[in-house]
Amino acid sequence: MALNLFKNTGIKLDKVCVGFNWVAIETIVSVKKGSFFGLGGTTVKNKVKVKVNLHASCVLLDSSKQVLEIIHLGNLNSKTGFVNLTCVNLSGGIDGNDGLDNEIITVNLERLPANVNQIVFFLISNKKQVFADIPFITIRIYEGTPDRVDKVLETLYVSSLPEFAGKTSAIMGKFYRVNGEWKYNNIGHPTSDTDMNQVLQKILNIYA
Repeated sequence: MALNLFKNTGIKLDKVCVGFNWVAIETIVSVKKGSFFGLGGTTVKNKVKVKVNLHASCVLLDSSKQVLEIIHLGNLNSKTGFVNLTCVNLSGGIDGNDGLDNEIITVNLERLPANVNQIVFFLISNKKQVFADIPFITIRIYEGTPDRVDKVLETLYVSSLPEFAGKTSAIMGKFYRVNGEWKYNNIGHPTSDTDMNQVLQKILNIYA
């Protein structure tokens, strides 16, 4: 579904944020207490929180579908400074969903160079933790800053979608120019890739 990047007043949005939020995995671990060299004792089941290692990234493409730049943990800011990745919490919400994004990509649409034609966003599970095991994952497009949400334009609830079960990465959506105007389109394509180059190849082959 295409999203029109205009405010209710008809004024174009000049800066848009893409926020990624997820929480830790809760698992049950059996621990034997009161045993002597493994004999006897009582087995107790404890709830343990496992940190989730997801990373948001985006790739900037020109009109010929050539890669201009990739924004990721190793390159937080574009060369022009108009696409930026802010990392707030790389391990997910340990105490559940706090409503705050763990990673935010900010895009200043109006100041992007003319040769930037598309910006495609994707999410990768670096430790191969599958999406079905993560109780809460959302991606939202909103007007504001990394510290302030003025208006949410679109939200995708990844953890509730059955097609994401068993997958470790996802091509989420893209900004693209049409006759000089920026639009956004949800993609929501889950994959089993764990390598950025594999995800990039799918983007270039299918969605660029």
